[in-house]
Amino acid sequence: MTAKTDFLPLSLCVLTVSDSRTLAEDSSGDYLIAALEADGHRLHERALLPDDRYRLRAVVSQWIADEAVDGVLVTGGTGFTGRDSTPEALLPLLDKEMPGFGELFRAISFEEIGTSSLQSRAFAGLANGTFVFCLPGSTSACRTAWEKIIRAQLDARTRPCNLATLRPRLKE
Repeated sequence: MTAKTDFLPLSLCVLTVSDSRTLAEDSSGDYLIAALEADGHRLHERALLPDDRYRLRAVVSQWIADEAVDGVLVTGGTGFTGRDSTPEALLPLLDKEMPGFGELFRAISFEEIGTSSLQSRAFAGLANGTFVFCLPGSTSACRTAWEKIIRAQLDARTRPCNLATLRPRLKE
């Protein structure tokens, strides 16, 4: 006997962290929006901010406080340069980290870019019942994360388990 689960569209925000891009040049943010919408989810809001930990934290804090937001996808600021501050900005907001996401992302990335994958500080977690995924800024990294990890986990039909069906129980 199998239980039939319907697709549950989620409301997602996309934040691009960049000191050099504008929305017109934001291919990573554009990719994430096109991908989430193609898979049946809704874009709740989009933003592009410079690599400033306090501005990043303020915007993501607003989104995770909004009951209508199910998840946040952040692209950029996860590297090692002096301005890369996404982990420092957003890790303090997480109630629970999802270590398996970063580990899996780097393992998959290793197959694509070799040892350069160790430079990624990609991570994910849960903040106020909202999923937060922080990805590198390259479009190819966003594609890898979405197509090989996030898409399936945000689809309630994925078996044996997925993040989407946990949503009602995240604040228990």
